[in-house]
Amino acid sequence: MQLSSRGRQMSRPSGIRSIMEDIAAAGRDTDASEWLNLSPGNPSHIPEVVAAWRRLTREALDDRFVESSTRYGPSRGNSGLVEAVADYFNLTYGWSIGPENVVVGPGSQMLSFIATTLFTGPDSDGLVQPLVLPRLPDYTGYQGLGLDPSGIVGLEPVVVPEGRHSFHYAVDTEALARQMRMGMMMLSNPANPTGSSVEPSELKALIETAEQRDVPLVVDHAYGEPFPGVVQTWCAPVMHSHVINLFTLSKAGLPGERIAFAIGPAELIDPMVSFIANSVLHAPQLLQAAVERSLRTREIDALTTQYIKPYYKAKRAMAEELLAKAMPDSMDWRLHSSDGGMFCWLSIDHDWFDDLELYELLKRKQVFVVPGRHFFIEPLTTPFLRTHGKRCIRLSLSSDEWAVAEGIGRLGEALEELRMNARDGE
Repeated sequence: MQLSSRGRQMSRPSGIRSIMEDIAAAGRDTDASEWLNLSPGNPSHIPEVVAAWRRLTREALDDRFVESSTRYGPSRGNSGLVEAVADYFNLTYGWSIGPENVVVGPGSQMLSFIATTLFTGPDSDGLVQPLVLPRLPDYTGYQGLGLDPSGIVGLEPVVVPEGRHSFHYAVDTEALARQMRMGMMMLSNPANPTGSSVEPSELKALIETAEQRDVPLVVDHAYGEPFPGVVQTWCAPVMHSHVINLFTLSKAGLPGERIAFAIGPAELIDPMVSFIANSVLHAPQLLQAAVERSLRTREIDALTTQYIKPYYKAKRAMAEELLAKAMPDSMDWRLHSSDGGMFCWLSIDHDWFDDLELYELLKRKQVFVVPGRHFFIEPLTTPFLRTHGKRCIRLSLSSDEWAVAEGIGRLGEALEELRMNARDGE
């Protein structure tokens, strides 16, 4: 049976799918406990956070099971949660939003897909107005959002060195100004994979562009304020007529429950509500009650400030120290400076280095990382993408400390091995 053009677009293989299948296969091995998984973005099981969500879920089960799990609910989200979201953000940031500015969805990935489908694609002249990712590298999941070929455009960043072993990316505002076709812009803040927050001047330029082109700017706060808040510099979300903000409970401890919400102007949120009604009906309801309770009591703030944020701050400091010791000093390697997040993003700038070769070598050493190319836009044909785009890797900080430490040690060994192999082949 033949797939449609959109079916072919949405069923195409992806790098991240192959990696997740590798990890699943490793998990079925009898020696699975020996694998060091520095790959996926699954949040750590912080005991206090796990205990809190278990209790909140049990309370929701006891008090709300019948109304939540045995009945259909509103597509916008349960009224209690929608009102709690509005109250929480009004109190926290001084906003003046109401239920009409909120929609609850089954995960921020789905909300991203909904927004992309609504605001991008062929226009009246048949030309595709694409999703523009203005700050590569960015979350690899965005690359699967477009229903149309050539429906996603990624803008290459400006690479800014910061000493011998550090660097950061900046938004190329000139390239942004030259990008004439766009239906929507999107970025994660702080960024997955780098952990960097968008600079105020960069955000200002993005919002001005959204206004000029009359398109939405979707800002995904999966790792940012107000929860899980794994950032060291305070970066409050912005309420604006051309901005849709996405928030998720995944990195605050509930990745498997697929609860997220979007906040924005009512004229942008209302079509998203209709999309949910026409597709999945509504998000899972029982956990909406648990999230509502966490917002009403502000327990979510305690989990963020007392446990989640300090945990990842300490993990990042530990990883930086381990990398400084394990990475060969004679190599041109750089760690992206970070405001937070749950990852380390490394660039190894040598002709002999290839991210997929390192990935395969580390698998033989029973370590999983993510090749950097998956966070750029295929095809990797420009000079920048052919080189830098294949010379980066992402390390997750979510595994136990011993696994991160051992994995970084094996990374250093693998890099030395790659370099020696390249010399032997000359």
